[in-house]
Amino acid sequence: MELTGAAWRTSTRSSNNGGACVEVADNLPGRVLVRDSKDRDGGTLRFDPEAWRAFVAAVKTR
Repeated sequence: MELTGAAWRTSTRSSNNGGACVEVADNLPGRVLVRDSKDRDGGTLRFDPEAWRAFVAAVKTR
């Protein structure tokens, strides 16, 4: 998977105390990448942007 140019970010609600967080890169065309902030080399998930938006919307309703 091509990760060149991915601009990774964590949630603004994440703390800086080493908690379990995910990082998201949503700046690449046609895909949203997600990885574990504590294991950045451990693998990356790839989502269609529409599927990612649906996931985020569902999480926000909980």
